[in-house]
Amino acid sequence: MDDIEKTTIRKVMWRLMPFLFVCYFVAYLDRVNVGFAKLQMNAALGLTEAAYGLGAGLFFISYFLLEVPSNLALDRFGARLWIARIMVTWGIVSALFAFIGPISAMTGLSNEWVFYILRFVLGAAEAGFFPGIIFYLTLWFPSVYRARVVALFMLAIPFSSIVGAPVSGALLNLSGGGLDGWQWLFILEAIPSILMAVGVVLYLTDRPAQAGWLAPEERSWLQGRLNAEHEHKQAAEHISIGKSLSDPRVLACAFVYFCLNAASYGVAFFLPTIVKGFGVSNFETGLLAALPFVFGAIGMVLLGRNSDRTLKRREHVCFAMILAAVGVAGAALVSSPVLVLGLLCLSQIGVSATPPLLWPIPSAFLTGTSAAAGIAAINAIGNLSGFAGPYLMGYLRDATGNFTAGLLVLGGCTLVGGLVALTLKVSTHLETAATAKTAAAL
Repeated sequence: MDDIEKTTIRKVMWRLMPFLFVCYFVAYLDRVNVGFAKLQMNAALGLTEAAYGLGAGLFFISYFLLEVPSNLALDRFGARLWIARIMVTWGIVSALFAFIGPISAMTGLSNEWVFYILRFVLGAAEAGFFPGIIFYLTLWFPSVYRARVVALFMLAIPFSSIVGAPVSGALLNLSGGGLDGWQWLFILEAIPSILMAVGVVLYLTDRPAQAGWLAPEERSWLQGRLNAEHEHKQAAEHISIGKSLSDPRVLACAFVYFCLNAASYGVAFFLPTIVKGFGVSNFETGLLAALPFVFGAIGMVLLGRNSDRTLKRREHVCFAMILAAVGVAGAALVSSPVLVLGLLCLSQIGVSATPPLLWPIPSAFLTGTSAAAGIAAINAIGNLSGFAGPYLMGYLRDATGNFTAGLLVLGGCTLVGGLVALTLKVSTHLETAATAKTAAAL
């Protein structure tokens, strides 16, 4: 690796990744804190397990509908303004969950329907954030770095749970101002996203050519490397926006992601309830619920780095999803709290590691605006199971009285996705050819 490459990539890493990490940290916290609020909210609002599962999942319906348009808008208006818009709106909507009761009294709608509507609106507000950042990273990092940078970005998911779970558990013990703990949880955890939106506008740079914080020769090298990759992919195969949305490779990636997210969100939204069933306090629930994500963070980094080193993308995806399947299904078949938690830790290694292993695959053959559309389509279709997974878990819990059936179904779904991952067509040549081309030109 040339000195200019080392210096440039290091600068870009330190400039962008910590800030994007924090942005996704607060985003994911706002998305899943409903799982902790549920410990008090269901009783306060009179929600059944099935109603909670349906509401938790409705987020992903509006998320699906607006994902591609939102990502195209990001490409059109620039990352800074669009990401800031997303963060402000989801912060406001997330805080409104604290006032479901007053909104219900004011509108005449039931608590249940206000909960459904707010979850649907929250999905619309957040649509485009995650695929927008994935697309944004393709504008700054060459292909051979993408698994590790996506892994660094997505470390925010396990860390939001490692840090957020104990905090959320502790916030449930707050009261004052006529509000209970679950209401303060929504309000206090919504504020950071609104504040971070200001930082996005002031701090982020849309494209390398605008990066005054890079030296001229560093900007020239980075833009040349990215241009070379773009030209090589275009020469190999030009994909229009329309074709990218129906490309079998895009749909296969979306199916794999669908299977993964069924387990990811199906377990995540009910994990505090599962752990609370061990007979522990709210704060202890937060601590124990954070443990699987510690293992997930370690697995995400190690598997992401190894994927970049070997470029065996689909094999790594398959391996990670099999780990997730074994852990989720296994947790359904044991009764000891220690074994249940241990298997959920195993499953989280696979769940956390799979996305950064998967996302470099479509970015290897999609370019430009078609990349924005294709990446958004994969994320949108894949996240539809964020509706199906929680609803299924809630419905089967109400029907059977436990989580066994739900965990077995989600484990089986993840196994199928892992096997389909082996059919993904991955071109290592496209990831490495531009590197050689750029080196030859320097």
